[in-house]
Amino acid sequence: MKKEIVICLGSSCFSRGNKQTVQIIKEYLKTNQLEDQVYFHGNHCYGNCENGPILTIDGKEYQNISPDNIRYLLDKLFNTD
Repeated sequence: MKKEIVICLGSSCFSRGNKQTVQIIKEYLKTNQLEDQVYFHGNHCYGNCENGPILTIDGKEYQNISPDNIRYLLDKLFNTD
């Protein structure tokens, strides 16, 4: 079963870093040959902008995601650290 990663593409999250985070996740999945194991897509506003940028992984919400901490989260998720 594929993992599902959903990134908020609402204007607040997008302007506060999710634009770069999208590219980092795509690169991470490709580099670690995980593209076939993950359904990665965007969604619009989660209505929790003050805690954004927001990302959900298999339904669990992660807040304050940034280009600086996304690799750490993905390493933990996929045990690649």
